[in-house]
Amino acid sequence: MELQKEINVQHDKTQLQKMWEALKMYGPGIVMILTMMGAGDLVTSSVSGSNYGYSLMWLLAASLLIRFVICNIMGRFQIYNNQGMTILDGYSRIHKLFPIFFGIAGLVIGHLIVAQMIKGSGIALAWMFGFGNAFIWSIVVVLASLFIMGRNAYKKVELVMKVLLGILTFCFVGLAVYSGPSVGSILKGTVGFGLPDETGAYSVILVAISLVGAVAGSLTNLIYPYFLQDKGWTKPVHKRIQRNDLLFGFICAIILNLAIWVVGAEILRPNGIQVESVEDISRALSMYMGDLGSWIFYLGVFGILYSSVIGTANGYAKVITDCYYKVTNKVLTKDEKIEGDSKFKWISLFLLVSPIIWSIPGVTGFVALTLFTNALNVVGLPAISIGLLIISNQKKYLGKHTNNWFENIMLVATTILAIWGSYQIIISFFA
Repeated sequence: MELQKEINVQHDKTQLQKMWEALKMYGPGIVMILTMMGAGDLVTSSVSGSNYGYSLMWLLAASLLIRFVICNIMGRFQIYNNQGMTILDGYSRIHKLFPIFFGIAGLVIGHLIVAQMIKGSGIALAWMFGFGNAFIWSIVVVLASLFIMGRNAYKKVELVMKVLLGILTFCFVGLAVYSGPSVGSILKGTVGFGLPDETGAYSVILVAISLVGAVAGSLTNLIYPYFLQDKGWTKPVHKRIQRNDLLFGFICAIILNLAIWVVGAEILRPNGIQVESVEDISRALSMYMGDLGSWIFYLGVFGILYSSVIGTANGYAKVITDCYYKVTNKVLTKDEKIEGDSKFKWISLFLLVSPIIWSIPGVTGFVALTLFTNALNVVGLPAISIGLLIISNQKKYLGKHTNNWFENIMLVATTILAIWGSYQIIISFFA
């Protein structure tokens, strides 16, 4: 009996060691998830929870599923295509309009995404340190990011992301557990498939589209294959660890999004607090937990926002630089990397420095900027899903590793959803 117990203990240790070794090897999925999260998930999940309880939870589940399918297909294309193409190579072989659109849209969306992250990070640091205004701290965030984005940027980005993931998990999951989530309401909202009545400070359509834009994403999905390249996962032998790494990242995303939503539904909504600024969420938490609640919240805010600053600037600069090469028909040699290209450095510098204008006091509110940017994200989804539907079903590139029926249905449904969302955004501007 004692011998069997000892064997079981050793087996458990072996399993834990394997899990720990796997976690140390993981990277691109974690970097991708924390890049895609940030202000979008923080604001839209808390606004959805505070305004509409759990009734929009089904959109969160659908959006995460859409994003996993898209990222996994892109990762498979990166690993299995027989011509060593980047994802932009695949799109440009359909038509040159794809890299032209992605390059222009990438500059605009990347600028706005980094803007909201820098603005929010400055707000969080100003509160945590208790001196200086948010604008000064936003400048500090930019300067710190410039240091991290030096040589061998990906390795430093991956290390920082893993640390921030631990901080985020501790902060937001701890707050959610303290809030006492209603499991029944969560399950009901996940399978509800309906839009609630207008009861909040923001239109339910705007919140819904913003949720899809923040979680399902748009151009940010294009970043993932470049993180795989940086990690060196570019061959069929890497497919299993790539999928497991991505799955682990999405499990983390589900937990964190749900935790933020629970705080909105269980603390903000019962107290009638409308989320119009980050301070509104902090104020509600301080009512329940005192300054400790606000401290934990702002630490989590900084973690989720700052992770997206460095991930977005690095990833979007790679996409935009690659778009330039596709449009001009220039190529990088096998020994060259995008990170070593001078255009990549200037673009990443632009994406880090130019957004500081949105942090100038009085320019715009953090929540309003975030909701607008996330809703605008949806406009890029049709191009991504339609193009991906074409290239991921071409056997001349992928052989037997083309899409299955479920993946094709998801891409078609995503296209329809994104077109509808784009239409809603356009008519809202002229309403």
